[in-house]
Amino acid sequence: MTGMRGFSLLVLIVLASPAHAAGDAEEGHVLARQWCSQCHIVDAEQTRGSADVPPFAAIASSESLTPEGLAAFLADPHPVMPNLSLTRAEIAGIVAYIETLAPR
Repeated sequence: MTGMRGFSLLVLIVLASPAHAAGDAEEGHVLARQWCSQCHIVDAEQTRGSADVPPFAAIASSESLTPEGLAAFLADPHPVMPNLSLTRAEIAGIVAYIETLAPR
């Protein structure tokens, strides 16, 4: 499997997994602080981040980004992001944490 076909299969696996459906937001917060806070502002306690990337609260507020789309993005990050090699459960946790930041 190569290219888009392999990516599409990976996205389907991630989205269909029980871990995606039941992400652990607390674990996702820990992972976000560990892996994402170098660039993103991941919570209200963090005061510094890169001006070139959105804070997690802005990502959570995006009307066009779905939890499924975010999971797919994290499964195959863009070149600027480090290759995190996150597991499905870790992706689900980070997505669950970001969802907690969405305005109600």
